[in-house]
Amino acid sequence: MATTIRTATPADVPQILSFIRALAAYEREPDAVTATEADLMRDGFGLNPFYSCLIAEHDGQPAGFAFYFFNYSTWMGRPGLYLEDIYVQPEFRGLGIGKALLQQVAAIAVEKNCPRLQWEVLDWNTPAIEFYRAMGAEFLDEWRNVRVTGEALKRLAGAAPEAVPEMQAEAAQ
Repeated sequence: MATTIRTATPADVPQILSFIRALAAYEREPDAVTATEADLMRDGFGLNPFYSCLIAEHDGQPAGFAFYFFNYSTWMGRPGLYLEDIYVQPEFRGLGIGKALLQQVAAIAVEKNCPRLQWEVLDWNTPAIEFYRAMGAEFLDEWRNVRVTGEALKRLAGAAPEAVPEMQAEAAQ
């Protein structure tokens, strides 16, 4: 019984979307996923990908994934790695696959000279919280997640001042 972790390829897009939907169902938001295979293909496998993804397979079967991207710490002056999603199918839990995925993401962060790896976890997800704590994760309870979406985002963007001449020139090119 062997587990392998590999970089996702365009052929994995349907499986990635399946994992995303399964994670949304686990997180009690089964109808929240609006991503499509075309979205994932465009944004992960083009000339300038916005995300990267690892696929875990156990005995050749898709078992889980880790979906991540790079951010930047202005205070450290260095890139960081943000783990957007990590998920292991229920039938493969307890086999060390989640740990292997998290270790591989950490190895990528170290390889890319990132001083930090970060992610979020729902406050009710006790098994994940305990798992992350066992891996040495620090919980930043004093920080609040902030998000602007949909119409509120459009309203906020509409309130933006006129672009400076340099930005207008770049947009025209």
